[in-house]
Amino acid sequence: MTASATGNVHPIGRANSAPSLAPMMALVAEGMNHVNAVILDRMQSRIPLIPELAGHLIAGGGKRLRPMLTLACADLVGYAGSRHYKLAAAVEFIHTATLLHDDVVDGSGLRRGRKTANIIWGNSASVLVGDFLFSRSFELMVEAESLKVLKILSNASAVIAEGEVNQLTAQRKIDTSEEQYLDIIGAKTAALFAAACRISAVVADRKEAEEQALDVYGRNLGIAFQLIDDAIDYESDGATMGKDAGDDFRDGKVTLPVILAYARGGEEDRTFWKQAIAGNRVSDEDLAHATGLLRGTGAIADTLARARHYGQRAIDALGMFDNGKAKAALTEAVEFAIARAY
Repeated sequence: MTASATGNVHPIGRANSAPSLAPMMALVAEGMNHVNAVILDRMQSRIPLIPELAGHLIAGGGKRLRPMLTLACADLVGYAGSRHYKLAAAVEFIHTATLLHDDVVDGSGLRRGRKTANIIWGNSASVLVGDFLFSRSFELMVEAESLKVLKILSNASAVIAEGEVNQLTAQRKIDTSEEQYLDIIGAKTAALFAAACRISAVVADRKEAEEQALDVYGRNLGIAFQLIDDAIDYESDGATMGKDAGDDFRDGKVTLPVILAYARGGEEDRTFWKQAIAGNRVSDEDLAHATGLLRGTGAIADTLARARHYGQRAIDALGMFDNGKAKAALTEAVEFAIARAY
């Protein structure tokens, strides 16, 4: 999941201003115009429902962090070609397809403050359009004319699916171990971050060590990103999260804060968690009680601390690369991911 890295170590923390994605967005702005053009073109179909449904999610206000990472990493390694535009679009299609499928599995009703596609068009349409986007992503991979890129992204797609199934088997199981949970998020979230970063070094024909460094960067950023999401599900609101606060709690998802709180709780607390994760304690009062237990046991604070730990690993992985705008933007992207919780 991680690897050692040499070079300059940049500690997380920004004294003068809040970290932002603005440097990365500025760095890749021109490239993202090309990526967006590919996305718009390839989501079209002679079946009107497909672009209508896909466009609802793709245009739903997401930052498109994953394709931006592909472009930023390409800049970091000095790539001057254009193959990464289609690959960045493929990454976004994979991500969008998984979101469509996730919302069906989870029965979600809100994403980024808007009704989910499954609520508007139904589960069947959401699953099938997700399949369409997966297919489009593989077309784009093939057009990159790199067997290694195809192997990396297709493997990531398979790993994501495994992670989703693993999460499904762990749903409403309060005895889920921390090891299993980290395995789940390493697959369902971090795998695509890692692939999105690594493929830039591949198309640039960089050495294996640089490929692996970008893989380590993306993988650890992905884990940190998910751990922050886990924590702020209990601490934030719909406007911040883009979904209803407490969705994970009501869906019976056993995330790291819950695992830690359950392990540290007394008999009464454990009884509560068993009932809550089983779906028998889902009121607003129950959510408030759960949040109190998470705070009281230090579960949220420790989840945030672990997120910072993985974020630091991500930053350290950039040590072998030259300083510059791309490295600074990638570093600040990690700091931004962590700062969402504060």
